[in-house]
Amino acid sequence: MVAIDCEMVGTGPGGRTSALARCSIVGYHGDVMYDRYVRPPAPVVDYRTRWSGIRPHHMDSAVPFLTAQREILRILSGKVVIGHSIHNDFKALKYFHPKALTRDTSKIPLLNRKGGFPENVAISLKRLTKALLHQDIQVGSSGHSSVEDARATMELYKVVETEWEQHLMQNPQQE
Repeated sequence: MVAIDCEMVGTGPGGRTSALARCSIVGYHGDVMYDRYVRPPAPVVDYRTRWSGIRPHHMDSAVPFLTAQREILRILSGKVVIGHSIHNDFKALKYFHPKALTRDTSKIPLLNRKGGFPENVAISLKRLTKALLHQDIQVGSSGHSSVEDARATMELYKVVETEWEQHLMQNPQQE
């Protein structure tokens, strides 16, 4: 069981295409299993630093996308993967993980209920973390830390792990 978070930069015309620029994977206890900067195949047009935390110098030591993708998929293979709006991370990785092994903390009504939010609305990782874990993440102007976000996602999952996994066992066709 691992949690993943990716940071993206903009490539293509106007920097509108999201491309993977950093990927962090943590284990069940928050231990960092992978944390690397990734060089997109296309030139970076917009670093989106305010959100991504990515700056031009990070690309100096970044691994090429295909290398990173190979390393990351080796770690994810056969594991339950937890993420927040995880479809964005998988899209950036150009990858589809088996639905039965995917847990998206942005789509768990139980988490929203415990946090006092409407069940059918995707609440930001920052708000869920504040409400349920009493922690402030994504603060400051230097952008998000994908390690911090992956750890927060894992901790949120643990809040509802027992109930969620029981629900999934009883309703295997649902998320």
